[in-house]
Amino acid sequence: MGPNMTAGANYLEGWRLRALILSIVAATAGYLAFSLWGGWNEVVAAFVQIGLVGTLIALCLSLMNYALRFCRWQLYLSQLGHRVAWPPSLRIYLSGFALTTTPGKAGEAFRGVLLKQRGVPFPATFAAFISERLSDLVAIVLLTLVGLAQYPQARGIVMAGGLGIVAVLACLSSKTLLDRLHRWASARQGKLMALVTHVSEMLGGARRCHRPGLLGVATVISVIAWGAEALAFYWMLGWLDADISLSFAIFVYALSMLAGALSFLPGGLGSAEAVMVSLLVLKGMTMPAAIAATVFIRLATLWFAVMIGLVALIRSRHGEAPAEEKA
Repeated sequence: MGPNMTAGANYLEGWRLRALILSIVAATAGYLAFSLWGGWNEVVAAFVQIGLVGTLIALCLSLMNYALRFCRWQLYLSQLGHRVAWPPSLRIYLSGFALTTTPGKAGEAFRGVLLKQRGVPFPATFAAFISERLSDLVAIVLLTLVGLAQYPQARGIVMAGGLGIVAVLACLSSKTLLDRLHRWASARQGKLMALVTHVSEMLGGARRCHRPGLLGVATVISVIAWGAEALAFYWMLGWLDADISLSFAIFVYALSMLAGALSFLPGGLGSAEAVMVSLLVLKGMTMPAAIAATVFIRLATLWFAVMIGLVALIRSRHGEAPAEEKA
């Protein structure tokens, strides 16, 4: 491994690596207690009912999610003027997943450190990160609205939400609007105005990723990526003999992801699970079955990503040098 990759990998030493280990241990203990509370035997029986084939299908759909999001990441870096070869870029991107459950989103900072060693400055990495989070948020909200659309009484909310997303996307792609927002907030006092100014500066830095064409492509990629995991959730509920429609399954999965994101907890731990279990029980599933479904899908999505990230980190620290270094 080259000296640059070694320098970046050393960033994991100290409290960040300890935070990673502690977060995994704490989450493992939490899921174990969660399962025991719901009825351990019933939860285990539900896992057996899903089976090996069901597990492999869910994991493959999660891999599809990660692959599509990486393609979007490459598009953002390219748009920002930084073309990183796919093999090392993929390893760096996946490495960020290892620290998803640590405080402060340390995984994203580590991704920036490794990209810095390959000539990508921190502002570009941050712009790509902001664009990625916004694209994910738009996709999750769109999927939530898909679920709400099945209820006639919620169609007003769906319409308002759809118009809101269109308005947000229009603002993100408009330099004029962002500049006006920045000037308006900068001319005013107060913490809220300072926050608006800071946000407008960040969005302005990432605006190259929000051009209409790329914005549309990124949104489609994001919806398909997160929709793949929602589909895995729906199939898993079917394997557990739950009478739940596809639209409601998409709604439950998307809303739980949204709740996890808005909670600002690492990985949405706790909040996402609470929303998912509550909605499934409300729809008629037993508590043990709802807990089993929740634990399974989180293991097959969030924690599968963490495990892949750990492998990528090991490769980054101890693997072979990149092809261009070998040459």
